[in-house]
Amino acid sequence: MALINQFWAALRSNERLLLWAGGISIIFFFVSLIAVPLILIRLPADYFTREKRSHLPAADAHPVARILGLALKNAAGLLLVLAGLAMLVLPGQGLLSILVGLMMMNFPGKYRLERFVMRLPKVLHAANWLRAKANRPRFEAPHS
Repeated sequence: MALINQFWAALRSNERLLLWAGGISIIFFFVSLIAVPLILIRLPADYFTREKRSHLPAADAHPVARILGLALKNAAGLLLVLAGLAMLVLPGQGLLSILVGLMMMNFPGKYRLERFVMRLPKVLHAANWLRAKANRPRFEAPHS
């Protein structure tokens, strides 16, 4: 009981922080409602089954612009992953936001992790439901 009282006391003493967190959560909720479906709809149906990724136009850009672009893209992806993790317990599309955030980031093992997430039946079903609403072909299910 003492632990619960300490928890509530900590919440009351950090009301402003709690309000900011709630506001940011609401913003991420609405951003994810727009951004996640747009990104998933624009991907090719074989995105998760391709052996090799297509050449990115940014690879030919000036090195400084390329590094800056990659840093911004990875930061946005990390933000989406963190927001998705929060949305697992808050309102929003948590799993889909995590998936899109992972797709935006560059790190070793990225494609294996994307395929693992897309093999989850609920994630694949939700992504294909969004694509069906936009009259886009279903994603090909990744192989195990």
